Formats: sequence, C-alpha cells, structure tokens
Amino acid sequence: MSNEDQVNSASARAALYIDGFNLYHAIADLDVPLIKWASYWHLGESIIKSRSETLVKVVYCTAHTKNQEKKWRHQQFVKAQEIHGVEVALGHFAGDRRKCNECNNEWWHPTEKAGDINVAIHLMRDGFLDQVDHAYLLTADSDQAATAKMFASQFPNKKLTSVSPPGREPSTHILSHCEQRKIKLNRDHFERCVMPEIVMKEGVRGNARRPREYAPYEGWVHPNNRPKS
Repeated sequence: MSNEDQVNSASARAALYIDGFNLYHAIADLDVPLIKWASYWHLGESIIKSRSETLVKVVYCTAHTKNQEKKWRHQQFVKAQEIHGVEVALGHFAGDRRKCNECNNEWWHPTEKAGDINVAIHLMRDGFLDQVDHAYLLTADSDQAATAKMFASQFPNKKLTSVSPPGREPSTHILSHCEQRKIKLNRDHFERCVMPEIVMKEGVRGNARRPREYAPYEGWVHPNNRPKS
C-alpha cells in the first residue's frame, strides 16, 4: 500500500508532536492551574479525525528545571504522560549570562535547551521510518517552520497539521507548509483531558500523583461527569 493510500484509508496513523515549553507558557497565561494536569495522549485523541485516523504516537518534548520544587511537579507530570503512553523526549537547562546595561549587574538566566531540536528530529525520524501518515505539530514557534518545510518536502504523500496552543495564533510560516491545515486549541480541550489525582495503569510500574498546585478549584466538575445538555 502506498503512503497516499494509507492516508486515505480508515487506518491512517496519526501522531502528535508537542513543543512542551511553548505549550506550557500558553497554558500558564490562562491562569487555570488544573489544566496543567492534562493527559496529552487524550488531547491527541480529541483532535484527530477518529473516523479516519488512529492515534499511534504522542511525543512530548520538554526538560526538567533545576528548581527542585518545580522539578518534582514536572517529574510527576512526565510520569503521568508516560503511563498514558506518551513518549517523552527530555532536553536540559543551561545558564545564559545576562547583564543589565544600566547598572552592569550580571546574572545567570536558566534557558531550556534541545526542545526545538527534539521536536524536529522525532518528527523527521518517524517520517523516515514510515511510522506516521498524518503528523500534528503543536507549537506556535515559527522556528519550527524549517521542520515543517523539511517534512513537507521529504514526505509529499504525508499530511502535516499545525496545532496552536490556547491563546496563541498559528504560525503563518508553519501553515505555509501544511496546506493551511490548522487546529486552534482552547481551555476546553485541556479541561476534557484533566487526569485524576493518582494516575496508574495495569501493567505499568509505579504511579504519578497530582501536585497540590494543580488541584481543581472548589465546585469544578470534570466535563465527562457534567450533565448532558
């Protein structure tokens, strides 16, 4: 079966590639902490065309901060994603020297490294290994336009869709290589994917515990448990 036939078949393989920090800052701007505890596998399932595609992979590109309290929260989140079947690609943090031009004070500013590269290499890897027919690229960072361009040129029979984080506009540079296929996420997408306090799965060792900072506010009801209108 050719790639084009696979894309048009009922079993087209879909995969979601997530620029973790680009997404995190967009979610943080919404100031709704509970949606930080969302399953990215469930998010992928919610945005694909389920009648014609099957989600086969979610790749979450991120890095652990050096702040120990934040690192623990992030480790719990990463573990929860892995329990749900998400592939986590970890980068690292490095310090950049910053200087104030007015007072000449200098300091080290932590900067996430390898996130953009991890998105690109995992997307291209899966294309060359023919593990995906339709790739969904979740980022508003126009730096990933080069990734989109390369994917489109190397795999003309595969589809690429731009997925923008909540509150962010899609990158026009990325869209130019996606045949204008786009999805704009919002708060509701993430509320529907909020995980329980303890995340575990039969056959998977260990569990993940929701940090108290991500606990739902009083009166919040998961969309799955709300009365049907």
